[in-house]
Amino acid sequence: MPLLPGAEPYRRAGGPVGVLLVHGFTGSPQSMRPWAEHLADAGLTVSVPLLPGHGTRWQDLQPTRWEDWYATVETAFEELAAECGRVFVCALSMGGSLALRLAAERGDRVSGLVLVNPSVRSDNPATVLLPLLRHLLPSLPGVAGDIARPGAAEVGYDRVPLHAAWSLARLWKVVRAGMPSVTQPVLLLHSPQDHVVSPRNSATVLARISSTDVTELLLERSFHVATLDHDAGLVFGASLDFVRRLAPAAAVDAGNHSG
Repeated sequence: MPLLPGAEPYRRAGGPVGVLLVHGFTGSPQSMRPWAEHLADAGLTVSVPLLPGHGTRWQDLQPTRWEDWYATVETAFEELAAECGRVFVCALSMGGSLALRLAAERGDRVSGLVLVNPSVRSDNPATVLLPLLRHLLPSLPGVAGDIARPGAAEVGYDRVPLHAAWSLARLWKVVRAGMPSVTQPVLLLHSPQDHVVSPRNSATVLARISSTDVTELLLERSFHVATLDHDAGLVFGASLDFVRRLAPAAAVDAGNHSG
């Protein structure tokens, strides 16, 4: 299947500090691209992989499982780690779950996490029916495109395939169980008005991780896909400041990669 316009993976070489950016469920690298370009323009080495089953049509997501998405994140992380001394992970929505899993498993090889509206639990009572429902219904209406800014659009699916949604629910359980192992610095940005992921998700992250260096910022003017919304500039700027604070080499190197 041909990729949706803008859904292709993105990678740009820069300095010795790398950033892995992970998109959300039924989304694509398009939602992360402006963020990645902002960080790359500042001299960082960036990678935005396309998760399996994403970026084409929702039917292609149906047979994939969370282990497939996570394997792609792991591979992209190892590629960055092979060429960068420090690697940070920035993530949106389900990407936040995959990032938390990576942080729990890789320990201090992950230098820090930037989580935007991370999804780590279900807010829909019907989720308990997914094991049965997925055999009766192929899909439900999609969740992509929850953006307050007029004219902004997310490249994602208009349907949620239920076999994949069932696997996402299993990922959440694994991630919540592993959260106490997350000790890295965390920058958590979340939208009070999010029609996809409730604020309870961010509260769960804050309550369960063991990190002591934690910064929480509210995205008052944005909905779920804040990376393409009114607060995108805040997300980009705060994440760059976070990386530079923890990895001074990122600031030093910026002078050699202007533009």
